[in-house]
Amino acid sequence: MTTAPDVSVVVAVYNTMPYLTECLNSLVGQTIGLDRLEIVAVDDGSTDESGAELDRFAAKYPGTVKVIHQANSGGPAAPSNKALDVATGRFVYFIGSDDYLGEEALARMVGYADEHGSDVVIGKMVGTNGRYVHQKLYKKNDPDIHLFRSDLPFTLANTKLFRRSLVEEHGLRFPEDLPVGSDQPFTIEACVRARKISVLSDYTFYYAVKRGDASNITYRADHLSRLRCTASIMKHAASLVEAGPDRDALFKRHFTWELAKLVQDDFPALDVDTRRQVCAGIAALADEYLTDELRDSLDVKRRVRICLAQAGAVDDLVRAVTEEAEHGAPPFHLEDGRAYALYPGFRDEALGLPDRVYELVGEAIPGRLAQGTKLVAAEWDQAGDDLRLVLTARVGVLGDTGSLAVRLAKGAMPKGADKPGARRLSADHELPAKEGEFEYATTEDGRGTTLRARVPVHPVKAKLGVRVYVDVAGSTYEIPVKTGGKPLPLARRWRQAVPYRVAANQNPKGRLVITTAPLWETKTGAGKRLRHMLSRLKRKVIR
Repeated sequence: MTTAPDVSVVVAVYNTMPYLTECLNSLVGQTIGLDRLEIVAVDDGSTDESGAELDRFAAKYPGTVKVIHQANSGGPAAPSNKALDVATGRFVYFIGSDDYLGEEALARMVGYADEHGSDVVIGKMVGTNGRYVHQKLYKKNDPDIHLFRSDLPFTLANTKLFRRSLVEEHGLRFPEDLPVGSDQPFTIEACVRARKISVLSDYTFYYAVKRGDASNITYRADHLSRLRCTASIMKHAASLVEAGPDRDALFKRHFTWELAKLVQDDFPALDVDTRRQVCAGIAALADEYLTDELRDSLDVKRRVRICLAQAGAVDDLVRAVTEEAEHGAPPFHLEDGRAYALYPGFRDEALGLPDRVYELVGEAIPGRLAQGTKLVAAEWDQAGDDLRLVLTARVGVLGDTGSLAVRLAKGAMPKGADKPGARRLSADHELPAKEGEFEYATTEDGRGTTLRARVPVHPVKAKLGVRVYVDVAGSTYEIPVKTGGKPLPLARRWRQAVPYRVAANQNPKGRLVITTAPLWETKTGAGKRLRHMLSRLKRKVIR
Protein backbone atom coordinates (compact mmCIF):
# COMPACT_ATOMS: atom_id res chain seq x y z
CA MET A 1 0.00 0.00 0.00
CA THR A 2 1.43 3.35 -1.04
CA THR A 3 1.45 6.06 1.64
CA ALA A 4 0.08 9.43 0.54
CA PRO A 5 2.68 12.22 0.46
CA ASP A 6 2.56 14.88 3.13
CA VAL A 7 2.28 17.71 0.66
CA SER A 8 1.32 18.16 -2.98
CA VAL A 9 2.85 21.26 -4.58
CA VAL A 10 0.75 22.70 -7.41
CA VAL A 11 2.59 24.53 -10.19
CA ALA A 12 0.58 26.19 -12.97
CA VAL A 13 3.01 26.82 -15.84
CA TYR A 14 2.84 29.08 -18.86
CA ASN A 15 6.01 30.34 -20.60
CA THR A 16 8.17 30.90 -17.53
CA MET A 17 11.60 29.77 -18.70
CA PRO A 18 14.27 30.19 -17.44
CA TYR A 19 12.62 30.98 -14.08
CA LEU A 20 10.87 27.60 -14.12
CA THR A 21 14.14 25.71 -13.70
CA GLU A 22 14.99 27.51 -10.45
CA CYS A 23 11.43 26.97 -9.23
CA LEU A 24 11.58 23.20 -9.82
CA ASN A 25 15.07 22.89 -8.37
CA SER A 26 13.86 24.61 -5.19
CA LEU A 27 11.06 22.03 -4.94
CA VAL A 28 12.99 18.80 -5.52
CA GLY A 29 15.68 20.12 -3.15
CA GLN A 30 13.28 20.52 -0.22
CA THR A 31 14.51 19.04 3.05
CA ILE A 32 11.14 17.38 3.55
CA GLY A 33 12.42 14.68 1.15
CA LEU A 34 11.13 13.30 -2.14
CA ASP A 35 9.24 10.48 -0.44
CA ARG A 36 7.00 12.97 1.40
CA LEU A 37 6.56 15.26 -1.59
CA GLU A 38 4.38 15.30 -4.69
CA ILE A 39 4.79 17.97 -7.40
CA VAL A 40 1.85 18.36 -9.77
CA ALA A 41 2.79 20.67 -12.64
CA VAL A 42 0.28 21.61 -15.32
CA ASP A 43 1.64 23.05 -18.56
CA ASP A 44 -1.05 25.46 -19.75
CA GLY A 45 -0.14 25.39 -23.44
CA SER A 46 3.32 26.95 -23.13
CA THR A 47 4.99 28.01 -26.39
CA ASP A 48 8.52 28.25 -24.98
CA GLU A 49 10.61 25.41 -23.53
CA SER A 50 8.57 25.16 -20.31
CA GLY A 51 6.80 21.95 -21.35
CA ALA A 52 10.06 20.22 -22.23
CA GLU A 53 11.63 21.34 -18.94
CA LEU A 54 8.73 19.85 -17.00
CA ASP A 55 9.10 16.55 -18.85
CA ARG A 56 12.84 16.54 -18.07
CA PHE A 57 12.14 16.86 -14.33
CA ALA A 58 9.39 14.21 -14.51
CA ALA A 59 11.85 11.78 -16.10
CA LYS A 60 14.52 12.60 -13.53
CA TYR A 61 12.19 12.35 -10.52
CA PRO A 62 9.61 9.67 -11.39
CA GLY A 63 6.93 9.22 -8.78
CA THR A 64 7.53 12.74 -7.43
CA VAL A 65 7.02 15.07 -10.39
CA LYS A 66 3.75 14.62 -12.27
CA VAL A 67 3.21 16.63 -15.45
CA ILE A 68 -0.05 17.38 -17.26
CA HIS A 69 -0.10 19.16 -20.62
CA GLN A 70 -3.22 21.01 -21.75
CA ALA A 71 -4.30 23.71 -24.19
CA ASN A 72 -3.89 27.28 -23.00
CA SER A 73 -6.73 28.42 -20.76
CA GLY A 74 -5.74 32.07 -20.39
CA GLY A 75 -4.85 32.08 -16.70
CA PRO A 76 -3.62 30.05 -13.71
CA ALA A 77 -7.07 29.03 -12.44
CA ALA A 78 -7.82 26.14 -14.82
CA PRO A 79 -4.38 24.46 -14.51
CA SER A 80 -4.52 24.86 -10.71
CA ASN A 81 -7.93 23.20 -10.63
CA LYS A 82 -6.64 20.39 -12.83
CA ALA A 83 -3.78 19.81 -10.41
CA LEU A 84 -6.15 19.74 -7.43
CA ASP A 85 -8.14 17.00 -9.13
CA VAL A 86 -5.12 14.69 -9.09
CA ALA A 87 -3.31 15.82 -5.91
CA THR A 88 -3.03 13.19 -3.18
CA GLY A 89 -1.08 14.92 -0.39
CA ARG A 90 -2.41 15.62 3.11
CA PHE A 91 -1.67 19.26 2.39
CA VAL A 92 -1.55 21.22 -0.82
CA TYR A 93 0.75 24.15 -1.54
CA PHE A 94 0.66 26.57 -4.49
CA ILE A 95 3.70 28.22 -6.04
CA GLY A 96 4.07 30.51 -9.03
CA SER A 97 6.23 28.88 -11.70
CA ASP A 98 8.54 31.90 -11.77
CA ASP A 99 9.05 31.90 -7.97
CA TYR A 100 11.03 29.62 -5.64
CA LEU A 101 11.11 28.35 -2.06
CA GLY A 102 13.61 28.31 0.77
CA GLU A 103 14.89 24.73 1.10
CA GLU A 104 13.29 24.11 4.53
CA ALA A 105 9.96 25.72 3.62
CA LEU A 106 7.73 22.68 3.23
CA ALA A 107 9.17 20.74 6.16
CA ARG A 108 8.70 23.71 8.49
CA MET A 109 5.13 24.44 7.36
CA VAL A 110 3.93 20.83 7.45
CA GLY A 111 5.52 20.34 10.86
CA TYR A 112 3.86 23.49 12.22
CA ALA A 113 0.47 22.48 10.81
CA ASP A 114 0.73 19.05 12.45
CA GLU A 115 1.88 20.54 15.75
CA HIS A 116 -0.95 23.08 15.98
CA GLY A 117 -3.74 21.45 13.98
CA SER A 118 -3.68 24.26 11.42
CA ASP A 119 -5.83 24.19 8.30
CA VAL A 120 -3.85 27.04 6.72
CA VAL A 121 -0.20 27.93 7.28
CA ILE A 122 1.30 31.11 5.86
CA GLY A 123 5.10 31.22 5.58
CA LYS A 124 6.98 34.49 5.26
CA MET A 125 7.11 35.68 1.66
CA VAL A 126 9.52 38.27 0.24
CA GLY A 127 9.82 39.96 -3.14
CA THR A 128 12.84 39.88 -5.42
CA ASN A 129 13.89 42.04 -8.35
CA GLY A 130 11.77 44.91 -7.05
CA ARG A 131 8.55 42.97 -6.51
CA TYR A 132 6.46 44.33 -3.65
CA VAL A 133 5.20 41.94 -1.00
CA HIS A 134 3.21 43.19 2.00
CA GLN A 135 5.20 42.42 5.17
CA LYS A 136 3.07 43.45 8.16
CA LEU A 137 1.68 39.96 8.66
CA TYR A 138 5.16 38.56 9.30
CA LYS A 139 6.00 40.23 12.62
CA LYS A 140 6.23 36.96 14.58
CA ASN A 141 5.25 33.31 14.56
CA ASP A 142 1.61 32.92 15.53
CA PRO A 143 -0.19 29.55 15.62
CA ASP A 144 -3.67 31.08 15.58
CA ILE A 145 -4.47 34.36 13.79
CA HIS A 146 -7.85 35.80 12.90
CA LEU A 147 -8.70 36.63 9.31
CA PHE A 148 -10.42 39.90 10.21
CA ARG A 149 -8.24 41.05 13.10
CA SER A 150 -4.84 40.69 11.47
CA ASP A 151 -3.09 41.84 8.30
CA LEU A 152 -4.14 38.66 6.51
CA PRO A 153 -6.62 40.52 4.21
CA PHE A 154 -3.57 42.22 2.67
CA THR A 155 -1.95 38.81 2.02
CA LEU A 156 -4.55 36.93 -0.01
CA ALA A 157 -2.36 35.16 -2.56
CA ASN A 158 -2.80 31.38 -2.60
CA THR A 159 0.90 30.83 -1.83
CA LYS A 160 0.05 29.08 1.43
CA LEU A 161 -0.19 25.57 2.83
CA PHE A 162 -3.81 24.33 2.88
CA ARG A 163 -5.10 21.15 4.49
CA ARG A 164 -6.45 19.22 1.48
CA SER A 165 -9.36 17.74 3.42
CA LEU A 166 -10.60 21.31 3.99
CA VAL A 167 -10.27 22.05 0.26
CA GLU A 168 -12.21 18.94 -0.74
CA GLU A 169 -14.83 19.15 2.01
CA HIS A 170 -15.94 22.55 0.77
CA GLY A 171 -15.24 21.93 -2.91
CA LEU A 172 -12.82 24.85 -3.10
CA ARG A 173 -11.67 25.64 -6.62
CA PHE A 174 -10.43 28.68 -8.54
CA PRO A 175 -12.92 30.69 -10.66
CA GLU A 176 -11.76 30.20 -14.25
CA ASP A 177 -13.40 33.36 -15.60
CA LEU A 178 -11.07 35.74 -13.73
CA PRO A 179 -7.84 36.58 -15.56
CA VAL A 180 -6.56 38.45 -12.48
CA GLY A 181 -7.00 37.64 -8.79
CA SER A 182 -8.49 34.17 -9.24
CA ASP A 183 -6.60 33.03 -6.14
CA GLN A 184 -8.43 35.47 -3.85
CA PRO A 185 -11.87 33.77 -3.77
CA PHE A 186 -10.13 30.44 -3.02
CA THR A 187 -7.94 31.92 -0.27
CA ILE A 188 -10.73 33.99 1.30
CA GLU A 189 -13.12 31.05 1.51
CA ALA A 190 -10.44 28.69 2.81
CA CYS A 191 -9.57 31.17 5.56
CA VAL A 192 -13.22 31.82 6.41
CA ARG A 193 -13.85 28.07 6.79
CA ALA A 194 -10.52 27.15 8.43
CA ARG A 195 -10.55 26.08 12.06
CA LYS A 196 -7.08 27.54 12.62
CA ILE A 197 -4.77 29.78 10.55
CA SER A 198 -1.09 30.01 11.44
CA VAL A 199 1.75 32.33 10.44
CA LEU A 200 5.46 31.51 10.37
CA SER A 201 7.80 34.50 10.22
CA ASP A 202 11.17 33.19 11.44
CA TYR A 203 12.34 31.91 8.04
CA THR A 204 12.05 33.09 4.42
CA PHE A 205 9.75 30.49 2.92
CA TYR A 206 8.81 32.02 -0.42
CA TYR A 207 10.67 34.24 -2.89
CA ALA A 208 8.28 36.06 -5.25
CA VAL A 209 10.06 37.05 -8.45
CA LYS A 210 9.23 40.04 -10.59
CA ARG A 211 10.36 39.04 -14.05
CA GLY A 212 12.73 41.28 -15.94
CA ASP A 213 10.13 41.65 -18.70
CA ALA A 214 7.34 42.39 -16.15
CA SER A 215 5.23 39.72 -17.86
CA ASN A 216 3.56 38.45 -14.67
CA ILE A 217 -0.16 38.37 -15.47
CA THR A 218 -0.96 40.87 -12.69
CA TYR A 219 1.11 43.54 -14.43
CA ARG A 220 -0.52 43.04 -17.83
CA ALA A 221 -4.24 43.38 -17.09
CA ASP A 222 -6.01 46.57 -18.13
CA HIS A 223 -8.17 48.80 -15.91
CA LEU A 224 -11.57 47.45 -16.88
CA SER A 225 -10.45 43.83 -16.60
CA ARG A 226 -9.06 44.45 -13.11
CA LEU A 227 -12.25 46.27 -12.14
CA ARG A 228 -14.41 43.37 -13.28
CA CYS A 229 -12.27 40.86 -11.42
CA THR A 230 -12.32 42.91 -8.22
CA ALA A 231 -16.11 43.22 -8.39
CA SER A 232 -16.41 39.43 -8.72
CA ILE A 233 -14.02 38.83 -5.81
CA MET A 234 -15.92 41.23 -3.55
CA LYS A 235 -19.28 39.71 -4.47
CA HIS A 236 -18.01 36.22 -3.59
CA ALA A 237 -16.54 37.45 -0.30
CA ALA A 238 -19.79 39.22 0.58
CA SER A 239 -21.61 35.90 0.19
CA LEU A 240 -19.33 34.43 2.87
CA VAL A 241 -19.04 37.35 5.32
CA GLU A 242 -22.08 39.30 6.46
CA ALA A 243 -22.08 43.10 6.51
CA GLY A 244 -20.37 44.60 9.55
CA PRO A 245 -16.90 45.17 11.01
CA ASP A 246 -15.52 41.85 9.71
CA ARG A 247 -16.52 42.56 6.13
CA ASP A 248 -15.16 46.12 6.47
CA ALA A 249 -11.83 44.71 7.65
CA LEU A 250 -11.67 42.45 4.61
CA PHE A 251 -12.82 45.03 2.06
CA LYS A 252 -10.43 47.68 3.35
CA ARG A 253 -7.85 45.77 1.34
CA HIS A 254 -9.86 46.05 -1.90
CA PHE A 255 -10.59 49.75 -1.53
CA THR A 256 -6.99 50.61 -0.63
CA TRP A 257 -5.34 48.28 -3.17
CA GLU A 258 -7.30 46.97 -6.12
CA LEU A 259 -9.73 49.88 -6.49
CA ALA A 260 -7.33 52.65 -5.51
CA LYS A 261 -4.83 51.37 -8.09
CA LEU A 262 -7.38 52.06 -10.81
CA VAL A 263 -7.20 55.80 -10.05
CA GLN A 264 -3.45 56.24 -9.76
CA ASP A 265 -1.13 58.36 -11.93
CA ASP A 266 -2.07 56.51 -15.13
CA PHE A 267 -5.80 57.27 -14.77
CA PRO A 268 -5.75 60.69 -16.56
CA ALA A 269 -4.13 59.06 -19.63
CA LEU A 270 -7.08 56.72 -20.15
CA ASP A 271 -9.59 57.61 -22.83
CA VAL A 272 -12.71 59.48 -21.72
CA ASP A 273 -15.05 56.49 -21.95
CA THR A 274 -12.71 54.21 -19.99
CA ARG A 275 -12.36 56.82 -17.25
CA ARG A 276 -16.14 57.04 -17.04
CA GLN A 277 -16.53 53.25 -16.88
CA VAL A 278 -13.87 52.93 -14.19
CA CYS A 279 -15.62 55.54 -12.04
CA ALA A 280 -19.00 53.92 -12.60
CA GLY A 281 -17.62 50.54 -11.55
CA ILE A 282 -15.99 51.95 -8.42
CA ALA A 283 -19.21 53.80 -7.62
CA ALA A 284 -21.25 50.61 -7.79
CA LEU A 285 -18.90 48.86 -5.37
CA ALA A 286 -18.71 51.86 -3.05
CA ASP A 287 -22.49 52.18 -2.97
CA GLU A 288 -22.73 48.51 -2.04
CA TYR A 289 -19.81 48.05 0.38
CA LEU A 290 -18.22 51.37 1.46
CA THR A 291 -19.67 51.98 4.90
CA ASP A 292 -18.95 55.24 6.70
CA GLU A 293 -16.67 53.37 9.09
CA LEU A 294 -14.70 51.79 6.25
CA ARG A 295 -14.52 55.11 4.40
CA ASP A 296 -13.13 56.87 7.48
CA SER A 297 -10.49 54.17 7.97
CA LEU A 298 -8.91 54.90 4.56
CA ASP A 299 -6.06 57.37 4.22
CA VAL A 300 -7.24 60.73 2.89
CA LYS A 301 -5.63 60.38 -0.56
CA ARG A 302 -7.39 57.12 -1.37
CA ARG A 303 -10.57 58.18 0.41
CA VAL A 304 -10.92 61.32 -1.71
CA ARG A 305 -10.23 59.50 -4.98
CA ILE A 306 -12.69 56.71 -4.22
CA CYS A 307 -15.38 59.19 -3.17
CA LEU A 308 -14.85 61.42 -6.22
CA ALA A 309 -15.29 58.33 -8.41
CA GLN A 310 -18.37 57.36 -6.41
CA ALA A 311 -19.82 60.83 -7.01
CA GLY A 312 -19.13 60.59 -10.73
CA ALA A 313 -16.80 63.61 -10.54
CA VAL A 314 -14.49 62.34 -13.26
CA ASP A 315 -12.97 65.75 -14.10
CA ASP A 316 -12.29 66.54 -10.44
CA LEU A 317 -10.69 63.13 -10.04
CA VAL A 318 -8.43 63.71 -13.06
CA ARG A 319 -7.43 67.08 -11.59
CA ALA A 320 -6.74 65.57 -8.16
CA VAL A 321 -4.46 62.89 -9.62
CA THR A 322 -2.69 65.28 -12.02
CA GLU A 323 -2.06 68.04 -9.47
CA GLU A 324 -0.69 65.63 -6.88
CA ALA A 325 1.63 64.05 -9.45
CA GLU A 326 2.94 67.48 -10.46
CA HIS A 327 3.03 69.31 -7.13
CA GLY A 328 2.88 66.69 -4.41
CA ALA A 329 0.19 66.41 -1.76
CA PRO A 330 -2.05 69.48 -1.52
CA PRO A 331 -1.91 71.78 1.50
CA PHE A 332 -4.47 71.33 4.19
CA HIS A 333 -6.86 73.83 5.65
CA LEU A 334 -6.96 74.35 9.42
CA GLU A 335 -10.34 75.22 10.88
CA ASP A 336 -11.81 74.79 14.36
CA GLY A 337 -9.12 72.32 15.37
CA ARG A 338 -9.56 70.14 12.29
CA ALA A 339 -7.43 69.70 9.18
CA TYR A 340 -8.80 69.14 5.66
CA ALA A 341 -6.76 68.20 2.59
CA LEU A 342 -7.54 70.72 -0.16
CA TYR A 343 -8.18 68.27 -2.96
CA PRO A 344 -10.57 69.24 -5.78
CA GLY A 345 -14.21 69.04 -4.77
CA PHE A 346 -13.74 70.22 -1.18
CA ARG A 347 -16.97 72.01 -0.16
CA ASP A 348 -18.21 72.00 -3.73
CA GLU A 349 -21.98 72.35 -3.30
CA ALA A 350 -22.63 70.66 -6.64
CA LEU A 351 -20.85 67.50 -5.42
CA GLY A 352 -22.08 67.59 -1.86
CA LEU A 353 -19.30 65.43 -0.43
CA PRO A 354 -19.09 65.68 3.37
CA ASP A 355 -16.11 67.43 4.92
CA ARG A 356 -15.19 64.12 6.54
CA VAL A 357 -14.06 62.80 3.13
CA TYR A 358 -11.29 65.43 3.08
CA GLU A 359 -10.38 65.38 6.76
CA LEU A 360 -6.93 64.25 7.87
CA VAL A 361 -7.14 61.78 10.72
CA GLY A 362 -4.39 60.56 13.03
CA GLU A 363 -1.16 59.45 11.41
CA ALA A 364 -1.92 60.98 8.01
CA ILE A 365 -0.91 64.36 9.43
CA PRO A 366 2.85 63.91 10.18
CA GLY A 367 3.74 62.65 6.74
CA ARG A 368 1.81 65.39 4.96
CA LEU A 369 3.32 68.08 7.18
CA ALA A 370 6.80 66.82 6.38
CA GLN A 371 6.08 66.58 2.67
CA GLY A 372 4.62 70.10 2.54
CA THR A 373 7.39 71.83 4.52
CA LYS A 374 10.25 73.12 2.39
CA LEU A 375 13.06 75.63 2.66
CA VAL A 376 12.62 78.62 0.36
CA ALA A 377 15.73 80.65 1.28
CA ALA A 378 18.25 81.18 4.07
CA GLU A 379 20.81 83.94 4.67
CA TRP A 380 22.82 85.54 7.44
CA ASP A 381 22.01 89.02 8.78
CA GLN A 382 24.82 90.50 10.86
CA ALA A 383 25.03 93.87 12.58
CA GLY A 384 28.18 94.11 14.67
CA ASP A 385 28.23 91.17 17.04
CA ASP A 386 24.52 90.49 16.49
CA LEU A 387 24.08 87.56 14.06
CA ARG A 388 20.76 86.15 12.90
CA LEU A 389 19.61 83.51 10.48
CA VAL A 390 16.93 84.87 8.18
CA LEU A 391 14.89 81.84 7.17
CA THR A 392 12.03 81.55 4.71
CA ALA A 393 10.14 78.26 4.68
CA ARG A 394 6.82 77.14 3.27
CA VAL A 395 4.49 74.93 5.28
CA GLY A 396 1.66 73.12 3.53
CA VAL A 397 -1.13 74.52 5.69
CA LEU A 398 -3.64 77.32 5.22
CA GLY A 399 -6.27 78.87 7.42
CA ASP A 400 -5.63 79.17 11.16
CA THR A 401 -1.82 79.36 11.00
CA GLY A 402 -1.25 81.56 14.03
CA SER A 403 0.54 78.71 15.80
CA LEU A 404 3.35 78.48 13.26
CA ALA A 405 6.83 79.05 14.71
CA VAL A 406 10.46 78.35 13.92
CA ARG A 407 12.75 77.15 16.67
CA LEU A 408 16.30 75.85 16.86
CA ALA A 409 16.23 72.49 18.61
CA LYS A 410 19.22 70.62 19.99
CA GLY A 411 20.09 67.16 18.77
CA ALA A 412 18.56 64.84 16.22
CA MET A 413 14.94 63.80 15.96
CA PRO A 414 14.27 60.92 18.40
CA LYS A 415 14.48 57.39 17.04
CA GLY A 416 10.75 57.03 17.53
CA ALA A 417 9.98 60.00 15.29
CA ASP A 418 7.59 59.39 12.42
CA LYS A 419 9.46 58.08 9.37
CA PRO A 420 8.26 60.79 6.96
CA GLY A 421 10.08 63.32 9.13
CA ALA A 422 7.45 64.90 11.38
CA ARG A 423 6.16 63.78 14.75
CA ARG A 424 3.30 64.56 17.07
CA LEU A 425 4.53 65.82 20.42
CA SER A 426 3.08 64.61 23.68
CA ALA A 427 1.08 67.08 25.76
CA ASP A 428 3.88 67.42 28.34
CA HIS A 429 6.68 67.84 25.78
CA GLU A 430 8.77 70.91 26.54
CA LEU A 431 9.35 72.97 23.39
CA PRO A 432 12.64 74.78 22.69
CA ALA A 433 12.52 78.48 23.52
CA LYS A 434 10.78 80.62 20.88
CA GLU A 435 13.24 83.21 19.65
CA GLY A 436 13.41 85.83 16.94
CA GLU A 437 11.06 88.09 15.11
CA PHE A 438 8.42 86.41 12.96
CA GLU A 439 6.52 87.47 9.88
CA TYR A 440 3.78 85.43 8.18
CA ALA A 441 2.41 85.58 4.64
CA THR A 442 0.17 83.29 2.59
CA THR A 443 1.69 82.11 -0.67
CA GLU A 444 0.06 83.43 -3.82
CA ASP A 445 -0.49 79.98 -5.32
CA GLY A 446 -2.54 78.91 -2.32
CA ARG A 447 -0.41 75.83 -1.70
CA GLY A 448 0.77 76.76 1.77
CA THR A 449 1.87 79.42 4.24
CA THR A 450 5.23 81.13 3.91
CA LEU A 451 6.96 81.63 7.25
CA ARG A 452 9.78 84.16 7.56
CA ALA A 453 11.82 84.11 10.76
CA ARG A 454 14.87 86.05 11.98
CA VAL A 455 16.45 83.67 14.46
CA PRO A 456 19.32 84.83 16.73
CA VAL A 457 22.49 82.74 16.68
CA HIS A 458 24.42 82.70 19.95
CA PRO A 459 28.19 82.25 20.46
CA VAL A 460 28.01 78.85 22.15
CA LYS A 461 29.22 75.53 20.91
CA ALA A 462 26.10 73.86 19.52
CA LYS A 463 24.55 71.86 16.72
CA LEU A 464 20.96 72.86 16.25
CA GLY A 465 18.31 71.52 13.92
CA VAL A 466 15.92 74.01 12.36
CA ARG A 467 12.36 72.93 13.14
CA VAL A 468 8.90 74.27 12.40
CA TYR A 469 6.17 73.76 15.01
CA VAL A 470 2.49 73.90 14.17
CA ASP A 471 -0.73 73.07 16.01
CA VAL A 472 -3.09 70.84 14.02
CA ALA A 473 -6.31 69.23 15.23
CA GLY A 474 -5.46 69.73 18.89
CA SER A 475 -1.87 68.43 18.70
CA THR A 476 1.50 70.10 18.22
CA TYR A 477 3.74 68.73 15.47
CA GLU A 478 7.49 69.15 15.06
CA ILE A 479 8.77 69.25 11.48
CA PRO A 480 12.47 69.41 10.55
CA VAL A 481 13.09 71.77 7.65
CA LYS A 482 14.56 69.98 4.64
CA THR A 483 16.86 71.96 2.39
CA GLY A 484 15.35 70.54 -0.80
CA GLY A 485 18.50 71.37 -2.75
CA LYS A 486 18.20 75.12 -2.03
CA PRO A 487 21.54 76.99 -1.79
CA LEU A 488 22.71 77.59 1.77
CA PRO A 489 24.64 80.66 2.96
CA LEU A 490 28.40 80.39 3.25
CA ALA A 491 29.93 79.78 6.66
CA ARG A 492 30.44 83.00 8.62
CA ARG A 493 32.96 84.05 11.27
CA TRP A 494 32.10 86.60 13.86
CA ARG A 495 33.97 87.92 16.87
CA GLN A 496 32.72 87.92 20.40
CA ALA A 497 35.15 87.61 23.28
CA VAL A 498 36.37 84.61 21.30
CA PRO A 499 36.15 84.23 17.49
CA TYR A 500 33.32 81.90 16.42
CA ARG A 501 32.35 80.18 13.21
CA VAL A 502 28.76 79.50 12.20
CA ALA A 503 27.68 77.25 9.33
CA ALA A 504 24.38 76.19 7.77
CA ASN A 505 24.61 72.61 6.54
CA GLN A 506 22.47 69.76 5.25
CA ASN A 507 22.69 66.65 7.41
CA PRO A 508 22.60 63.10 5.94
CA LYS A 509 18.79 63.14 6.04
CA GLY A 510 18.64 66.35 4.02
CA ARG A 511 17.64 68.53 6.99
CA LEU A 512 18.90 72.04 7.74
CA VAL A 513 21.31 72.18 10.69
CA ILE A 514 23.08 75.23 12.20
CA THR A 515 26.49 74.56 13.76
CA THR A 516 28.37 77.05 15.94
CA ALA A 517 31.81 76.51 17.49
CA PRO A 518 34.91 78.45 18.55
CA LEU A 519 37.31 78.77 15.63
CA TRP A 520 40.02 76.72 17.31
CA GLU A 521 37.84 73.68 17.96
CA THR A 522 38.13 71.52 14.89
CA LYS A 523 38.06 67.78 14.28
CA THR A 524 41.52 67.85 12.67
CA GLY A 525 43.29 69.18 15.76
CA ALA A 526 44.69 72.15 13.82
CA GLY A 527 43.17 74.51 16.39
CA LYS A 528 44.95 72.71 19.21
CA ARG A 529 48.26 72.98 17.38
CA LEU A 530 47.61 76.68 16.73
CA ARG A 531 46.97 77.34 20.44
CA HIS A 532 50.19 75.48 21.28
CA MET A 533 52.19 77.61 18.81
CA LEU A 534 50.67 80.84 20.17
CA SER A 535 51.52 79.77 23.72
CA ARG A 536 55.17 79.11 22.79
CA LEU A 537 55.37 82.45 20.97
CA LYS A 538 53.96 84.23 24.03
CA ARG A 539 56.62 82.64 26.28
CA LYS A 540 59.38 83.75 23.93
CA VAL A 541 58.09 87.34 23.95
CA ILE A 542 58.00 87.37 27.76
CA ARG A 543 61.60 86.21 27.91
